[in-house]
Amino acid sequence: MPHREHSDIIFGNRGMSLEEEINQSNAYYLQKEIAVIHKKPVPIQIVQVSYPKRSAAVIKEAYFKQSSTTDYNGVYKGYYLDFEAKETKNKKSFPLSNFHEHQIKHMKACTRQGGICFTIIKFSVTQQLFLLPAATLFNYWDNQAKGRKSIEKKVIASFGYAINYHVQPLIPYLTYVDKLINK
Repeated sequence: MPHREHSDIIFGNRGMSLEEEINQSNAYYLQKEIAVIHKKPVPIQIVQVSYPKRSAAVIKEAYFKQSSTTDYNGVYKGYYLDFEAKETKNKKSFPLSNFHEHQIKHMKACTRQGGICFTIIKFSVTQQLFLLPAATLFNYWDNQAKGRKSIEKKVIASFGYAINYHVQPLIPYLTYVDKLINK
């Protein structure tokens, strides 16, 4: 069996979604008192509930109260962070249709207030992860009317940061947030 260098080992892709991987990383950051970052709950209005058993309730009908903003927010080194987690099965580009207008507006509002916004993108077929700064996303979003409806992976790799899986935290994205802070 050939010897594998430590850097060749892939710790991700154990049946977890990107959000589960980020949640696991955030739990590590919280436990080690490195950062306080949480997944935002989706606001829903429950309309109808049935009780088939006294101890169990089943939601039969519910609606979104309002459009959700972004997936995660929190505080790291005194900085407010707000970001999205997105996955794609595409191999060479990330479709802008994975975003909604209200998410972009929210991220723009946060950056105007000094918050740090970004997206963690996972190309699930190749198991590649990137942290893409909001400024690059905004540029492509604002110019999509000119024709381009996606961001090429090579652009993401050039303007963003490739993230390698680790054991703890599984996705060490705060290493790259430090680079955004120091820019």
